[in-house]
Amino acid sequence: MNAFRISPKKSLGQNFLRDPNYVRKIATFLSIQAEDAILEIGPGEGALTEVLVGRGRSLSVVDVDPRVTAGMHAMFGGGKVEIINEDFLQMDLVAFSANHPGKVRIVGNIPYNITTPILFHVLDHRRQVSDVTIMVQREVARRMAARPSGKEYGILSVLCGYWADVVLAFDVPPTAFYPRPRVTSTVVRLTMRDAPLVPVRDEDFFRAMVRAVFGKRRKTLRNSLRWFAEDRGLRIPAMSGMERRPEQLSIEELAELSDAILANNRGVPVPGAPTS
Repeated sequence: MNAFRISPKKSLGQNFLRDPNYVRKIATFLSIQAEDAILEIGPGEGALTEVLVGRGRSLSVVDVDPRVTAGMHAMFGGGKVEIINEDFLQMDLVAFSANHPGKVRIVGNIPYNITTPILFHVLDHRRQVSDVTIMVQREVARRMAARPSGKEYGILSVLCGYWADVVLAFDVPPTAFYPRPRVTSTVVRLTMRDAPLVPVRDEDFFRAMVRAVFGKRRKTLRNSLRWFAEDRGLRIPAMSGMERRPEQLSIEELAELSDAILANNRGVPVPGAPTS
C-alpha cells in the first residue's frame, strides 16, 4: 500500500483505516461493477481509495480537510480520481449525480460524531443514490438494523428501514485504525428502495411524527403523540393500542398512524401535509 500519512485531527473525528486486510475485505464486499460511479466520503490517507481506483466507471472522493485532498492530488493526480475539498453534509448530491449519470454508490469511513447527519443527508438524496456502505460504531449499526420491541429500535431503525434495505456486513476492530478508536466498528450497507417500505400520505409528516414519538419513547404512544399534536394544533384519532410505547410499533404501524392523524385533521392546516 502506498497511502500517504498525515497526523489525524481529533476535531475532525479522524481515525484512519490502515489494516490492508480490512481494506481488501471492504473492497470485496462492495463488489464494484464496471458501470458504477463511486463517491468515497472521508478517504483519509487513501488506503481504500488506492484499491478502488480503476474498478468502476468513475471514482470521486470528498473530504473537508485540505491536507487530505492535497494528499489525494499527490497520489492520484492526472484524472484517475475526482477530488472534492468540501464538507459532505454541504455537498449538492443532485448536481453531483447530474454530472455522473446513473445512481451513485457511496462508501466511506466516516467521522462517528456526524454519523446520523450523514445518513439523513444520504436518505434525503435517495433518488440519486444506489447504495451506501459505511463504517459506523457497532452500537449505531445495530440501531440501524433493529426490529420492533427491542431497546435498540428507534428513529434510525425506522427511517433507515423505511427507505432502505439494511445489511450488517462485518465488524472491524479498533486495531485496524490509527489512532485506535475506543469502540468496535461495523461495515453496514443501505441499499435504497425503489419505493418506500409502505406508502404514506406525506413523508415529511411521517418523519416528523417518528422523531417526535421516539423523542418521548419512555411515554405511552398516547402521551408522546399528545405532545406532538399540541405543537401543531392537531386532533389525535381514537385508535386501539395507544397504551403501547413507540418502540413496540412496526414501520407499517407507524405509517398507518401517520396517515390516520392526517385523515383525522382534514381541513386543518398542517405544514407540509395534504389537507384533502
